Formats: sequence, structure tokens, C-alpha cells
Amino acid sequence: MLPKIALRTPVFSSRALALWLAVLATPALAPAQQPAGAGSPSASSAKPDSPQPKPEAIEQPGGSSKSFIGYVTSRSIVFPDIATSPEPLSPGGKFKIFVNQAISPAYVLGSGVSAAVNQATNSPGPTGQGWDAYGTRVGYSMGRASSTSFFGTFVFASMFRQDPRFFPESHPRFLHAIKYSAERIVVTRNDQGKDVFNSSGLLGPLAAEALSNSYLPRSEQTGARSMERYGSDLAWRFAANVFKEYWPVIFRDMHLQKVMPNPAYGGQP
Repeated sequence: MLPKIALRTPVFSSRALALWLAVLATPALAPAQQPAGAGSPSASSAKPDSPQPKPEAIEQPGGSSKSFIGYVTSRSIVFPDIATSPEPLSPGGKFKIFVNQAISPAYVLGSGVSAAVNQATNSPGPTGQGWDAYGTRVGYSMGRASSTSFFGTFVFASMFRQDPRFFPESHPRFLHAIKYSAERIVVTRNDQGKDVFNSSGLLGPLAAEALSNSYLPRSEQTGARSMERYGSDLAWRFAANVFKEYWPVIFRDMHLQKVMPNPAYGGQP
């Protein structure tokens, strides 16, 4: 914003006044022709460690804005692995996400639904039926889910220096959200913010299923049954990714949070 300058000038002719205004407006228009941040004193003198304001999404006419991959402005209790900042996580931060996931409503509800499906199909068979059997199946499911999070979110993510968080889109479109949710099963970010093969996310449930063979009934302790459960784990993760895509949208419409642009993606999905 140009400072207001109080000038006392004699009365000009209309031609002289127009020339004076053109000369005065030229310096103000020049910065608008430069790239964003060019020539700005604050951009060149900002210290690396000084806090910077979060960039806002530019609203387009009609109430919509350009879709981008980003992070939410507040932590989700239901899905603790939805990113809340673009900065990389320390091993301690990854362990904290694992702990929050293990007690999250999404894990508890998912384990209950999974146990109900297994109860209906009587799987594993030796577990039987009834409420006691259902409780046992819930325990099996929660044990597998927590182990998956422990290995995938903490152990392997720390070993391979990968980011276990989910970075949602600001304005997901259904077909693209389905594609993006599927892609994030095999692709993740590393700690430098680059897309890499999601080795931690794929090895995590595999290690969890190998561990589950130590407490599941003997009929489940086969390679075929382990791989069947592994495929089921990936299917549940895909469904969870779809929910994570749309979860911030619900709270954005309630004006409780929004998705901010992620500099690692340059504001583009």
C-alpha cells in the first residue's frame, strides 16, 4: 500500500494534471509486473527460523478454489495421521502418531466392524459364536491394527525415513479422490518431502500379519491365510484413505478447519 502523501500544488491545466498522475502511478504499477515475492524487502530479509504466516487458498468466483494437496489446520482425533504441517516428522513424532492411532475412534470402530464381518462368516472358525467370540475377534482385529501402525507408522517409517501421514486434497473430486487414495497405498513422501515407493506402508501390515500368527488360531497360521488377511488390510487402508480425503471437507464446511497448501507439492495435486 502506498503511503499517503499530502501535497499542496497550484492549479494545473487538465493536460498537466494527467501527466502528473501518470508519473506518480508508474512506480506503483511496476511491482505488480514482478513475480510474487520479487523485490520484496521482507522476502529477502526474512530469517530462516522466523515464523512465517500460513498461505491462504485463493478463492475463485462461485465459492470454490483450486484443488491442491496440503495439510489441515488442526489435529484430527479420528484420523491422527492426517498431516497438520508440512515439516518432516522426527521418530518421536512418528511414535506419537502410532500411539494416537492405536486408541483412535477410527481404529476402534474399524475393529468392531471387521469383527462383525468375521463373526458373520465364522472366521476364524475355532473362535465360535456368541458375545465372547465377538469380543475375541475384536481383540484380534485391534491387535493386528495396532501392530500394523507400530511397524508401518513408527518402525519402518523411521528406518526408511518416510512420512507416514496422509496429505489430503483441498477440494477432492470423487473420481480423482478414488485414484489419489489408491495411489497413496503404494506412494508416500519421504522426510525430504519427495514422493517415493511406500515401502514402510506396505511392509507394516505384512509384519503385523506375520506377528498375528503367534496368537491367532492354528487354522489361520498358514501362508495363504496370512496373505489373504494382508490383502484385506490394504483394502481397509484404501477405504480409510477415501475417508481421510473427505474428512477435512466436513469440518471446512463447519468453519472448524481448512486445508492449507503444502509447499512440497507446489500447491498442486
